[in-house]
Amino acid sequence: MTEIPAIAAVCIDQPLPQLDKLFDYRVPEDLAGRVRPGCRVKVRFGRRKVSGYVIALKPSTDFEGKLLWLSELVSPEPVVTPEIARLARAVADRYAGTLTDVLRLAVPERRVKVESEPRGEALPVAAPPSDHWKRYIAGDAFLRALRETKSPKAVWSALPGEDWPARLAEAAAATAASGRGAVLVVPDQTDLDRLDAALAAVLGPDRHVTLSAQLGPTKRYRSFLKAARGDVRIVAGTRAAAFAPVERLGLVAIWDDGDESHVDRHAPYPHAREVLLTRADLADAACLVGGRSRTPQAQLLVETRWAVSMTAPRDEIRRASPRIVPVGDESDLERDPSGGTARLPTVAWEAARSALAKDRPVLVQVPRRGYVPAVSCQRCRTRAACPNCSGPLRLTGARRAPVCGWCGTVAAGFRCAECGGNRMRAVIIGAERTVEELAQAFPDHPVVESTGVNRLGRAPAGAAVVVATPGVEPPAPDGYGAVLLLDTWALLTRAELIASEEALRRWMNAVALARHDGTAVVVADGGLAVVQALMRWDPAWFAARELQDRAELGFPPVMKFAALTGPNGEPEKLAADLPSDLGAEAIGPMPVDERTERLLLRVRRRDGAALAAMLAKATADRANAKAEPVRIQIDPREIA
Repeated sequence: MTEIPAIAAVCIDQPLPQLDKLFDYRVPEDLAGRVRPGCRVKVRFGRRKVSGYVIALKPSTDFEGKLLWLSELVSPEPVVTPEIARLARAVADRYAGTLTDVLRLAVPERRVKVESEPRGEALPVAAPPSDHWKRYIAGDAFLRALRETKSPKAVWSALPGEDWPARLAEAAAATAASGRGAVLVVPDQTDLDRLDAALAAVLGPDRHVTLSAQLGPTKRYRSFLKAARGDVRIVAGTRAAAFAPVERLGLVAIWDDGDESHVDRHAPYPHAREVLLTRADLADAACLVGGRSRTPQAQLLVETRWAVSMTAPRDEIRRASPRIVPVGDESDLERDPSGGTARLPTVAWEAARSALAKDRPVLVQVPRRGYVPAVSCQRCRTRAACPNCSGPLRLTGARRAPVCGWCGTVAAGFRCAECGGNRMRAVIIGAERTVEELAQAFPDHPVVESTGVNRLGRAPAGAAVVVATPGVEPPAPDGYGAVLLLDTWALLTRAELIASEEALRRWMNAVALARHDGTAVVVADGGLAVVQALMRWDPAWFAARELQDRAELGFPPVMKFAALTGPNGEPEKLAADLPSDLGAEAIGPMPVDERTERLLLRVRRRDGAALAAMLAKATADRANAKAEPVRIQIDPREIA
């Protein structure tokens, strides 16, 4: 008779860094055989009873003291599979976090009734033939490798107008046809809805589930359990779906990895791309990093030969791309003198008019929502500041007094603190004001707005103008006849490392919605590298250029960065506790506000794991000493 392991190694639900380890408990005889790795339990810890997960069962312990008994089996459902336990530990180590924090991101809240629902069985999936991947160099080979149970890894730059949800669904189908599972991660719910529909069309019904916060706790837990029980092989979702417990994982994929939505807002702030890359390594699974643009992080995967670059040949790009016209350099100004000063240059106005005359919609991308989100003094150009808190003033309507964007104070009697001027000028024009302007320019056509606050699902049919902020541009049924990119300087002049990279990503996502015979006008100097990359539809070239520049300057992803944020003086104290042989270079500290500062640490990329481990240890030591907490973020999106 096989001896049942009598010791449970438990991860307790306590986020304190000094408790980031497994604690051994004895399994009572009445629970033996019911307690399994991954199930929820309650244990006695100190004077309290706390929740936890059984990570492993074993016959003995190294603990020399008296072991306590498991107090309660909350649920026999194994929600933390061995693969997810290893992944969560690896992610915690990479980001100087705790296993508890990562499991909170990975495992949704329990719903008792859902656990009593009957189990299902994974339905067979056939991989339908697809010629679309043949448009890309190595695309057909990638799909064939998935069908043959291999694990290819690729960075995919999608063509303009590409039906990317269908392509991801085809990759998932090829993986499932080989008897393996797939995890697909997208930035937001709108993208997930499109991918959900594509998966249903390609796979058939009841062969996949979606995971996102917008499902609600019951539906989300039901989808999670279907994956954990093996009822489905394909999971699609937003960033937390990167941890979905899929059996026999064969493929992980992420779309638009440069989108900030992929970074979790909760400790330890992991990026879904890095979670999936870690998972691909641990599970020996295929990986697909896709998007219209390309991040330097994705390009690094290509240059280190971890992945292959999957792009279309130039003739395919020419066939799929709209005509992309820059307005802003000297030759443009000779043809169109208004191009340097007019918000809607003649070239852009004519492109819009031509599209509307053909009964086609026009997309106008502007950087900010609101009416006039930033104003300055008309006389000296100093930023208009609130007299109460010095916050930025903004206009919310044509005949309204300026309002503070921080405290809400109405600054009716504005007077510049620098020169005493009492007149304002617009620094940035928002989407609301743009709608007003375009309604006057095109009075015979509807002009609608799509922003994060009021997002359109689809563009109106026929001749209409859609004003949208980046990331919420609605697709048009047959593509836009014209796409206009206005106020590009607002993106390009941001004091951020990723300003140009982010500008190109936003522009390409908008231009990709144009018809192949349409026109895109970018109001920017055509001599800029970022504009050249857009015109040539060559994100790989721009990503390689960015990567080289950052290597020369010692910036990520070539170098590993960590951001320490906390009360004044505390980040410096934490940094001082790190071993000197690590070679960490401190940058800063820089003030965040009157009481808080931010310190950056920089090490060589190969020393990133050591930096994270030492930061985790230093954090635990400080917690034991009851020092002020310092927030640690590995690979911060912004280093400014």
